[in-house]
Amino acid sequence: MKTKNERIETIKMLISSKELGSQEEVLKALKDEGYKVTQATLSRDLKQLKVAKAASMNGAYVYVLPNETMYKRVTTPRTAKEMLQHSGFISVNFAGNICVIKTRPGYASSIAYNIDNCHIPYILGTIAGDDTIILVIKEGTPKKAVIEELGVVIPNIH
Repeated sequence: MKTKNERIETIKMLISSKELGSQEEVLKALKDEGYKVTQATLSRDLKQLKVAKAASMNGAYVYVLPNETMYKRVTTPRTAKEMLQHSGFISVNFAGNICVIKTRPGYASSIAYNIDNCHIPYILGTIAGDDTIILVIKEGTPKKAVIEELGVVIPNIH
């Protein structure tokens, strides 16, 4: 059985990747992802997510999430299930005590948030944009140690 948290994350991904203008359209998209949800439940979920309607590029009103930097609309939508299976991580590079992590668009904020909440002793802080995270690493920390610690947050980092 799919949990509420999984459903909420799926709704976020659907709204971020498709132009959905009505609850009926969201219900159909959820059904396509394997969720059987009532209109009342969807309404509560949308309220919890603070979803609003805004004009899209073609002038139609569509659902949008309140934090566009975290869930940026993508131009080549995949299924929500496919998107949730990937961490969003693309690459990692070092320059001195700076680590630069590249992500898919819209993923940097959530990955940086997870890094911050792991309290990795080598990392002094993070700054996240849309698709890039800058980590400030303690002087003298081996890259390998940083990568090993980041592996907890980013399973496919190498």
